[in-house]
Amino acid sequence: TLSGPVSDPSKLPKWNYDGSSTGQAPGEDSEVILYPQAIFPDPFRRGNHILVMCDAYTPAGDPIPTNKRYNAAKIFSDPAVVAEEPWYGIEQEYTLLQKDVKWPYGWPVGGFPGPQGPYYCGIGADKAFGRDIVDAHYKACLYAGINISGINGEVMPGQWEYQVGPAVGISSGDQLWVSRYILERITEIAGVVVSFDPKPIPGDWNGAGAHTNYSTKPLTNFSTKSMREDGGYEVIKKAIDKLGLRHKEHIAAYGEGNERRLTGKHETADINTFLWGVANRGASIRVGRDTEKAGKGYFEDRRPASNMDPYVVTSMIAETTILWKP
Repeated sequence: TLSGPVSDPSKLPKWNYDGSSTGQAPGEDSEVILYPQAIFPDPFRRGNHILVMCDAYTPAGDPIPTNKRYNAAKIFSDPAVVAEEPWYGIEQEYTLLQKDVKWPYGWPVGGFPGPQGPYYCGIGADKAFGRDIVDAHYKACLYAGINISGINGEVMPGQWEYQVGPAVGISSGDQLWVSRYILERITEIAGVVVSFDPKPIPGDWNGAGAHTNYSTKPLTNFSTKSMREDGGYEVIKKAIDKLGLRHKEHIAAYGEGNERRLTGKHETADINTFLWGVANRGASIRVGRDTEKAGKGYFEDRRPASNMDPYVVTSMIAETTILWKP
């Protein structure tokens, strides 16, 4: 509780919690220190209340191992990365589950709905399960100042997607994490469980990803490395080539259980294969028809799992495409 409104995270006090209760510190030296990094209007309490995104450090000031924001911030503050102004749009897929049975929301308990086909962007009580939750989340994210740019029902019934972006650099990770927090709070109120598992139901059902759209544009006129200006298609192709050379490293960092999703079926490329294509949703990297036609724009990395850490994924894409020299 603060004595008055605060809009700058640097004006907030550091705080601490018991890291021994979360497996992040030993019991004999249990304090983990929270550093406030970003502020969002609180859609639950409203008024002057705020949500604060923090990262975590030891009392000596070192980032704890699970603090992935720290290294991402270093990459995004590199002058070469700043000059490229990396834009991200993250498509966050998730599955709503019934609370007591952990079975998709709207599915018959112990049974299955009809096969996939009518559910994607579907309407109707027999096709769209949980729209009130999805709409409440959208409104709450808008209130919080998150650049949420769309929602849609996904291919598997009970599965949904929202998109966060465009957002620049470290802000993309901050916004996605807070949007997930808001979603968890809203599903808690609704008595429903949200799952970010990349393949919550085995078999002939789509998995859940976090496709990451990416584009760069230099802030100065002295650089030719721009995806968003004329000639950008060639820059995009060079960036994709670099991503292909580090495919295994990216896959290792793109979420847990992703091998259950990236099978080469259900709109994915096989986890061991790197390929890209225009309008190809069975590729690792998809380039849109609009980008091909305009000769500039963005591309979509379809490999990240729904449970990926956005700090890791966004900064790794920037590091590979801008800083890394093969």
